[in-house]
Amino acid sequence: MSAPQQTRHLTTTVRGHELFYREAGPADAPVLLLLHGFPTSSHMFRDLIPRLADRYRVIAPDYPGFGRSAAPSAEEFTYTFAELADLIGEFTEQLGLDRFAVYVQDYGAPIGLRLALAHPERITAIVTQNGNAYEEGLGKEGWAPVLAFIADPTNPETAAPVRAIRSLEGIRWQYAHGVPDPTLVSPDAYHHDAALMAREGQDAIQLGLIGDYGSNFALYPAFQQYFRTSQVPLLAVWGAHDEIFVPEGALAFQRDLPKAEVHLLPTGHFALETHAAQIATLIGDFLARNQPKA
Repeated sequence: MSAPQQTRHLTTTVRGHELFYREAGPADAPVLLLLHGFPTSSHMFRDLIPRLADRYRVIAPDYPGFGRSAAPSAEEFTYTFAELADLIGEFTEQLGLDRFAVYVQDYGAPIGLRLALAHPERITAIVTQNGNAYEEGLGKEGWAPVLAFIADPTNPETAAPVRAIRSLEGIRWQYAHGVPDPTLVSPDAYHHDAALMAREGQDAIQLGLIGDYGSNFALYPAFQQYFRTSQVPLLAVWGAHDEIFVPEGALAFQRDLPKAEVHLLPTGHFALETHAAQIATLIGDFLARNQPKA
């Protein structure tokens, strides 16, 4: 194994919006694009990137409104999953990424899978870590307030529980719930996310995206058709105690991708907080067998 690669912290401008991203690894290595979930950012990959950058060019952007990327107001930018996917697609083109594997988690799943629908020839492999594409993957209790809000987004009574999801306590729950030893989860992670979620303008940004999540459900049949048609190599590394995206969602991939590799890990929604080393090993083995060399 070569010497550890340092992570670079960079910015670029796409459609007039500044995007922050982390990058590490040799410029000529196979590319792995890391797409984060809610309510976090590329910060969630801070422990994973150094473990993979000796073999891969690893790139992790922050979406508009998240992390250190620009957060234009909801009046200035259309916060929908279609718009985020289009913008991240332009980001990959700007960086010259014409073939890459993608790691998707939470919000990253519909964004990454929209990229795959638009340009299936660019996707060499998929790693999904609690990144859902099947109805059976939706935890009933965890999704109840979100589904109520999607059905009635202008009602203050349906908005209140959704707002609570991005409070410090709501974010801490997402990190710690289902983790057998919560002391292994760094408080820095959820305090970091909560501070960014508390910025001016975030209420409209995040309510807009959550209200648009139903557009992803509508694409589930298309995502599943893509799996069947492409037979893209897929690795599911899933926090089995997650009550947001439950393990049935991981197992469902094998219905359309019989060769999908599924690993259920004894942890929660943000599995990298406790299992980064194990996940990195699984990814390294999987990509060595399934991703073309640069």
